[in-house]
Amino acid sequence: MARTSGSRAEITGPLVRGEARRLFARQGYAAVSMRQIAAAVGVQAGALYAYTPDKQALLADLLESHMQELLAAWTDAPEAPPLARLERFVRFHIDFSLDHADAVFLSYMELRNLTPENFARIAALRGRYEAVLEQILRAGVAEGQMRIEDAKLTTLALIAMLTGVTNWYREGGRLDRDRIAQIYWGLARGAVGA
Repeated sequence: MARTSGSRAEITGPLVRGEARRLFARQGYAAVSMRQIAAAVGVQAGALYAYTPDKQALLADLLESHMQELLAAWTDAPEAPPLARLERFVRFHIDFSLDHADAVFLSYMELRNLTPENFARIAALRGRYEAVLEQILRAGVAEGQMRIEDAKLTTLALIAMLTGVTNWYREGGRLDRDRIAQIYWGLARGAVGA
């Protein structure tokens, strides 16, 4: 399919993804049409199919690339004490989430719109990320630095708490990122019985 005259794939492709992410996050996946995405990008609706087979593939690609980017951005320090690793995770997760708020929103709110195959692929990536935190918690228990009843449940609860910051944080608000991270670190320490 032909692109709009003057458009370039290396520019239009990222625009399609960016506008789809923005529209899905603001209006919801089900409410957004391919025509709306095309209009936001400034191309004909048919031109979108040069960049994605369909809307489902576009959503799955956005969720997968978000999880891949999240996993690639995380660096653990396995030689550090578990509490130091947990603090590192808390601060990383908050910063990454705030820097990618629309992608985070999609990752939590639009999973329900994935086909079973796409859901399984994204769930596997999420499981890899959750395993990072679960390993830290298990190390903390093993070394006597943390007291938790269930590492898996605590992992899910901590990630939900940390991700929730994207629902209310506004740049220039009462608390800056550093102060929020410090408060959340205190909450996380309490949650693991440190």
